[in-house]
This record gives sequence, C-alpha cells and structure tokens, in this order.
Amino acid sequence: MKLTEIKRVKDQELLSGLIRIHILYHACKEPIFGLGMIEELQRHGYKLSAGTLYPMLHGLEMRGLLRSEKIRLGRRSRRVYRATAAGRKTLAKAREKVRLLLGELLE
Repeated sequence: MKLTEIKRVKDQELLSGLIRIHILYHACKEPIFGLGMIEELQRHGYKLSAGTLYPMLHGLEMRGLLRSEKIRLGRRSRRVYRATAAGRKTLAKAREKVRLLLGELLE
C-alpha cells in the first residue's frame, strides 16, 4: 500500500508522528519552508496539503522545537523554520527510538 493511499483518519494519525520527525530532521540540517517541505515529503510518498503541514510546523514551533522568522525575497516574504537546541535533542531521542523500532520490525 502506498502512503498516498492511506485514507483512514486513524492511519493518518499514526503517520503524522513520522512526518513530524521528518520535518524536524530537515530543519536540523538546514532552514526549511512550507512548500519546500511539502515537495520533500511528496518525494517520500506523503501527500500533504498546506492545511495539514502548516499546523504541524506551528505546533512544533509552539513546543519550542522549531523557531521561525520571516525573510524577504525581493517583493515577497517567506517564513523559514529552523530547529532549536530542544528540537535537535528531541530528534536525537526520536532517532534512537526509531532505530530500536526498526530493529524489532525487521526481526
């Protein structure tokens, strides 16, 4: 089953944690922005709308895992997100949990 075929709310809720980890991973590597993350997640089989992604970004920011700033790009502006120190620590913990889970899933 492709990730884009998951329609049931319960299945989507399960995957939302993986999406948040994915977002945090990229924000630790470099500054991210909404449309760029939508495109990145699509490359991995996730199909998210802006109405789904932006609340996730805002939630991660409210929890102190991301911080954002508006930057000017000519006449336009864009909100860019970066991982905080707490976000990097949380990703390190999540990475270990995912490693343990992956080991069990592949037994």
